[in-house]
Amino acid sequence: MAVVARPPTAAVVRVEPTVKRVRAMFGGATVVDSRRALILFEEGHLPVYYFPLEDVREDLLEVSDRHTTCPRKGEASYWSVRVDDRVAENAVWRYPRPIDDCPDISGHVALYWDAMDSWWEEDDQVFRHARDPYHRVDVLRSSRHVRVEVDGEVLAETDRPLLLIETGLPPRWYVPRSDVRFEALTPTDTTTMCPYKGTASYFSARAGGAQHRDVAWSYMTPIPECPKIEQAICFFNERVDLTVDGELQERPRTHWSKP
Repeated sequence: MAVVARPPTAAVVRVEPTVKRVRAMFGGATVVDSRRALILFEEGHLPVYYFPLEDVREDLLEVSDRHTTCPRKGEASYWSVRVDDRVAENAVWRYPRPIDDCPDISGHVALYWDAMDSWWEEDDQVFRHARDPYHRVDVLRSSRHVRVEVDGEVLAETDRPLLLIETGLPPRWYVPRSDVRFEALTPTDTTTMCPYKGTASYFSARAGGAQHRDVAWSYMTPIPECPKIEQAICFFNERVDLTVDGELQERPRTHWSKP
């Protein structure tokens, strides 16, 4: 019988099945390969894949003496992953006796995302964390007038921006490269990965006699699901003066805001 995704509920911890085949690789070995994964949603946390123990290479696991307690799920026990001379310490955990308010995940294990070399949903590599099926990224072409300033200096101005709306984040305005003052920007060595957009490269800006590090970013080759923003430049709303159709936008307060 087909599994139909349901909208989120108010439960603090809940699980849903996914139809995706999910794999995790380490040291050239496939640690887990599952078509029966669960996605665990926990309030205040990113989604996490939980796999039936039978879908994990148990011969690669070494029992650890580490134990932790979660008030929402219970006591967790851990394994390390060993492939030849490489070891991912305490990379796998399980709740053998979850508390009553937690879904029954006793027969499943989870793996720390960053402890593995790569993760795959079907045959597409996924970065940073499991994709949330309720997370949306919409990119809309616009003819609104957008101006970006830092310390009174204009860094970008356009009448053809792209408006990116992403679940749980401030709206972002992407500016075509030809409408950006690149003589005021300097590429940095900072990169970040987004499971919904791809790998971003960053720019610092020289304005008002000061250097503003990593104030803008661009996805040079976004993932195929998000092609419109390719090579466009986006500035942190939190750190610049952003004007849309003549109206100065309030700076959102996020963890990207300046201290």
